[in-house]
Amino acid sequence: MEVIIDVLQWFIGLGSTVFLPLIIFIIALIFGVKPSKAFMSGVTVGIGSIGLNLVLDLLSGSLGTAIQTMGEQYGVALNIMDIGCGVGGPLAFSTAIGILLIPISLLINFIFVALGLTKTLNVDIWNFWFPAFLGLLVNAVTNNFVYGVIASISAILLQWLLADLFQEKISKFFGYPGIAITHMMALSGVIFAIPVNWIFDHIPGLNKVDANAETLTKRFGIFGDTVFMGLIIGIVVGIFAGYDLAGIGTLGMSTAAVMKIMPKMVAMFMEGLMPVAEAAKEFASKRLNGRQVNIGMDAALTVGHATVMSTSLLMVPISLAIALILPGNGVLPFGDLAFFMFGICLMIPYFKGNIVRSLIGCSLYLVTMLYLSTWLAPTITEVFTLANYDVGTTGLVTSVLCGIWPAGLFVVIASYLGVFGVIGIGLVVIVIMAYLKSVRSKKMVTE
Repeated sequence: MEVIIDVLQWFIGLGSTVFLPLIIFIIALIFGVKPSKAFMSGVTVGIGSIGLNLVLDLLSGSLGTAIQTMGEQYGVALNIMDIGCGVGGPLAFSTAIGILLIPISLLINFIFVALGLTKTLNVDIWNFWFPAFLGLLVNAVTNNFVYGVIASISAILLQWLLADLFQEKISKFFGYPGIAITHMMALSGVIFAIPVNWIFDHIPGLNKVDANAETLTKRFGIFGDTVFMGLIIGIVVGIFAGYDLAGIGTLGMSTAAVMKIMPKMVAMFMEGLMPVAEAAKEFASKRLNGRQVNIGMDAALTVGHATVMSTSLLMVPISLAIALILPGNGVLPFGDLAFFMFGICLMIPYFKGNIVRSLIGCSLYLVTMLYLSTWLAPTITEVFTLANYDVGTTGLVTSVLCGIWPAGLFVVIASYLGVFGVIGIGLVVIVIMAYLKSVRSKKMVTE
């Protein structure tokens, strides 16, 4: 067992820009893609991944630093540190639960795809960290390692179910056929967005507002352009952070650059994935009785969309304002501010790409995340303690983007029902999967 864990830790240690191309190459070969084409698909995905990471590093290094400076100036009364979800992966994969989940997830996923219980073949190994993190929360609550492993397995089942449920609309909106987003932080927001958008549809006046990125550009010209919006937001943040003129200008240009470059990097990523997605469809048609197979990927594929990026940037000042005035909140958005896009990106299709709806809906969603991340702070702090992970502070820590309903669900269920409740989550998910399979089968027969 120790040898297996060491090998998996070595594999994860290669970094996502190395192991993801390897995974894509292997999956492509399994689906019958020619070795040369499979190799180039993996390399192209790797290049796109590096490009995305460079852009995100630019965003977090420039805007993120400025935001942290703002937070230090205006959020002194909020005493729970938002350490950010960026440490979630390193944390999860430094634990036995995180390492064990990789082979367990891949094995169960192949079985479930073969049985038709899920259409998602998840190759987004890096984001296995969040189901593992949920397992760590349960481990902290129950003080039982085995319960944590069981919880992480229930979490990956929930992840595939959500990916299946929302794949069609998300794929159509972003233009990614054969791709399912399996990033649970992003998927969780959809559950909130659907009923909220229904409410928006029934509010007179608001239901008539059409303000997507395209219409804004047509109506307001340069002032509606996402690059210009990025420039202005960067300048405003720089001013509030107390930067000098050079710093303000640099931050504005960096933010504008992110808005321009991000879609191009996403396009590169998709260029490498499309041959694999097409081969997966053909493979499923020939060998799985026509069952559809979607390749599970990171939400990073969606963050280049104009409305996603515009909403994410505008949420920066909005989130700080909400955190400061929200009664009972103990968290100032800090480490997660530059990464809000990963928490809200999949809500955008359900808000119809409408920036006004997206801003209102995501702001309401942020309120729930702030309260949940405040409530979860003691448990999240305990997780870091159990993993012997140094967070550089002796106080409570949390992550705003981890303050989502799956985390609350698993902690509550584990606290009151123990392992039986955690197993129950997995069983309920399997029952729903089986029901959806029967619905799909009946639909195929009628067609």
